[in-house]
Amino acid sequence: MIFIFFLLLILLFILITSYVCFYLTFYVPQKRKGQKLGFDFPDGDAYKPFKEQIRAWREQLNTLPYDTVSVTSFDGLTLRGRYYEKHKGAPIELMMHGYRGDSQRDLCGGVDRAFRIGHNVLLVDQRAAGTSDGDVISFGINESRDVLVWLDYLSSRFGNDIKVILTGISMGASTVLMSLERDLPNFVVGILADCGYSSAKDIIKLVVKDMKLPPNICYPFIKLGALLYGKFNLDELTAVDAVKKANIPIIFIHGNQDKFVPHEMSIENFNACTSEHKKLVIIDGAAHGLAFPYSPDEYVNALKEFFAYIYNN
Repeated sequence: MIFIFFLLLILLFILITSYVCFYLTFYVPQKRKGQKLGFDFPDGDAYKPFKEQIRAWREQLNTLPYDTVSVTSFDGLTLRGRYYEKHKGAPIELMMHGYRGDSQRDLCGGVDRAFRIGHNVLLVDQRAAGTSDGDVISFGINESRDVLVWLDYLSSRFGNDIKVILTGISMGASTVLMSLERDLPNFVVGILADCGYSSAKDIIKLVVKDMKLPPNICYPFIKLGALLYGKFNLDELTAVDAVKKANIPIIFIHGNQDKFVPHEMSIENFNACTSEHKKLVIIDGAAHGLAFPYSPDEYVNALKEFFAYIYNN
């Protein structure tokens, strides 16, 4: 009887600890559905020099003409985004933002950058972010399925003769890389992965270590919490494994002063990538997610060279 009691206590401890891990890591308790999003500026001293530029880009998103669009995810969530058009018939960048961010905070400069190289943009709020439904972030597992839904939308609206580039920053970068496991349509002609991680496991264990906690002990509880309460397997897909099956051009960009996702993770993804045409750009001095605002000319010139190859081959 005492043995059973202790087993139940252990089970209860595991369930409670896993739930706490799930709540802190994956759950989004406060959604702002249908509300106007304010100016949510990222934390950290590295972002302060770019505050006014980011604010201007944010305001530009609301002054440029756009179409409000939405799709329904595989599990019934309404996902929302904005379509910005530079030129009719131009290649379209499908942009995915980062962890606990939203499209307007993380990718406000992405529209300006894409317009500089003549691309149209579908800027989307990922599940559990911005104006989209949902309350669970899955580090790219379910989000990579959502990529396919957005591609179906683009196909139904513009036909299959379009050219689409999958673009992501931070978790969004890893998301679009993971989508390589999802049988992408032929009109996807390339991927831009900006400061993505190699796997959910790697980045979570790194963050746990930075919190002065034991990653090898904590991660099993985090993974179990995802399985029990989020209904997804953190180890189902990884970016570094997905790029081993790559058959489209991929450009990896990362700042070497990134203190959240080390730039070595992009190097790892690049080295594992089997694409016939791949490019790695390390922006010297740039922090997490700041490669474009930190060095816009270097960033844009690298993309022009990269996309010139795609469109001419």
